Amino acid sequence: MRYIGNKENILDRIYLILQENKISGKTFFDFFSGTANVGKFFKGKKYQIFSSDILYLSYCLQKAYIENNEYPKFDKLIDLIPKKEFYNLFETPLETVVSYLNSLNGLEGFIYNNYTPSGTVNLPRQRMYFIDENGKKIDAIRLKIEEWKHKNLISENEYFILLACLIETIGFYSNVAGVYAAFHKSWDPRALKPLTMRTIQIINNNQKNIVYNDDSMNLLDKIDVDILYLDPPYNERQYAPNYHILETIAKYDEPKLRGVTGMRDYAGQKSRFCNPNTALEDLNTIAKKAKYKNLVLSYNSEGIMPSETIIKTLKQYGSVKLEQFEYTRFKSNNNGLARTKRTVYEQLYILKR
Repeated sequence: MRYIGNKENILDRIYLILQENKISGKTFFDFFSGTANVGKFFKGKKYQIFSSDILYLSYCLQKAYIENNEYPKFDKLIDLIPKKEFYNLFETPLETVVSYLNSLNGLEGFIYNNYTPSGTVNLPRQRMYFIDENGKKIDAIRLKIEEWKHKNLISENEYFILLACLIETIGFYSNVAGVYAAFHKSWDPRALKPLTMRTIQIINNNQKNIVYNDDSMNLLDKIDVDILYLDPPYNERQYAPNYHILETIAKYDEPKLRGVTGMRDYAGQKSRFCNPNTALEDLNTIAKKAKYKNLVLSYNSEGIMPSETIIKTLKQYGSVKLEQFEYTRFKSNNNGLARTKRTVYEQLYILKR
């Protein structure tokens, strides 16, 4: 999934640095979960995972990847799937259900009506997030998942697994540069392909993992862990507007939209880490009040919090070490610098309490 600050490609390096600094344990709190990739990685290392994010789309991914430990069986649903046409002897139940969802005829629902050219033909500028047929397909799949939930044909775990499959799929067919704050004015080749929902992979760590859809600042006194991992926003761009369509697909709540891009209201989902002053205030609060043995702040060398101020803040609560390494910047964050500056430094501030 294309996501600002996604650590998927550098997690092995981060893990090696933590090992070299003897940062280990049995419990891990992913404080800003996002794609859930960090929690998923450490779940694979057999940590008990706690994770949280204020975005509901992230909560869907957390429920599927982090809290859930088994592949769905769809006991109530599987016999209702028309196997003559869709059943494959070697398919898992998840693959069978996803194959059925991919066979659905498209419907003119909320996504089609608000994020495709034909659905927005009456607007001054037609929205080009999805081609018409893919907008209809998203609506058909999303409505069918919701129907199964309301008919009690799928469990809570199965519901979130299917939502995660859909959320993870959307980025492969979206007509955007990487975030959803704007759409391309001409079609990206990926957006012209017929949408086909993909399955996700499940990790079982034999632990009771717990996830939250909350501002993690509300959880400081509720979770006690060996490693508290912070991967906050590092610039002034809020995450909610950058992923507003994924949030709407996850919730499917038909929100009131505004502007050229059809933005949903995100007033209640703003992060204080997108402001240098409030970011440092919250970092200090976390370091002071949270329950942890080791705090790891994963940050960007171009972040709005100055390195020396971060170190000064954290040093009040224990010994601090800064480790950093170079990596390729997220392409939608090039800000016109792609030809001159393709890399940035990942900074790991390690606080041993």
